[in-house]
Amino acid sequence: MTKRRKEQTVTTRERILDAAMNVFHEFGVSHASLAEVAELAGVTRGSVYDHFRSKAGLLNALTERMELPGERLCEAAGDQIKEDPLGTLRTRWVWLFHEIACNEQWQRVLEIIFLPCEAVSEVCESTRRIKQGRTEGLERMAQLMKMAVTAGQLPADLDMDLAQQMLHGGLFGVLEDWFQSPRMEDLGDLGEHYIDTLLDMIRFSPAMRLDRYQVRTLH
Repeated sequence: MTKRRKEQTVTTRERILDAAMNVFHEFGVSHASLAEVAELAGVTRGSVYDHFRSKAGLLNALTERMELPGERLCEAAGDQIKEDPLGTLRTRWVWLFHEIACNEQWQRVLEIIFLPCEAVSEVCESTRRIKQGRTEGLERMAQLMKMAVTAGQLPADLDMDLAQQMLHGGLFGVLEDWFQSPRMEDLGDLGEHYIDTLLDMIRFSPAMRLDRYQVRTLH
């Protein structure tokens, strides 16, 4: 294949993906058709099949062009992670919120993936990737919080399981609420304020201490 041919193939593929993103966003994956994608992309349906075998394949390719929530937490951070684990955790979440807030393509893909009425069969690979990212994100978050305890950034008697669940659930809850709302607030500023509030709660709230929680459950 010549260089020009390769460039044309890549250009066509990207045009199909851009069209699929818009069609899936408007109609949902289950209700969209490859014919609609082909029409919007200005190619034949056969050309779509040459690049992607199904709607699920198209959706998977769309998600490959972006980082999903939680995946950023799984990247190495060098010496910074040892020196300031809690700051590393905060910085990565703040980056994610600001990136989503200014990246319309990410917004559209995330809305497609998280659309509750979609058939699981259509989003199988993407769903698996989200679950894997969530598991790895939770594990990485737990590691960072344990390192923060060692570094004296978090109290030694912190209920780690409760703190992990609260932080992870709260931050993803902000994303979900923002996608379902008219988006009157800037996600970057909102997310940054939210994570600072959650971190303060984890650091200073007596209810987050392991001994207090255990005493409360015994009664």
